[in-house]
Amino acid sequence: MPLVNVMVNGRAYTIACDDGEEEHLRGLAAIVDTKAREVLGSVGQVGDTRLLLMAALLIADEHHALSAKLAESGDAAGTLRKEQSDISEKAEKAEALAADALEAAARRVEDIAVRLGHA
Repeated sequence: MPLVNVMVNGRAYTIACDDGEEEHLRGLAAIVDTKAREVLGSVGQVGDTRLLLMAALLIADEHHALSAKLAESGDAAGTLRKEQSDISEKAEKAEALAADALEAAARRVEDIAVRLGHA
């Protein structure tokens, strides 16, 4: 299991991760570092524990907001799929009606042709 060194708020932390996850972990640490610096800039030095907690809460809040938007998007997509299904069903019915009307017209034309042939 590899060990990865990451920097958050100017401090080095060594964290274990699965093979191949090193860059992903560094990217996540960069996000935490960015949030920690945002907190530091707005409230000043409040100690590492409180600073990291506040950064984690900001990240969790962003995650919650994005999850809600994703759920709304999923609901909207479900509505659109239902509407598309309804439209497809109506189009199939209209196509069947048109085919029936065309067949009826063709029979009438054939009947007229037969009558004209006997005249």
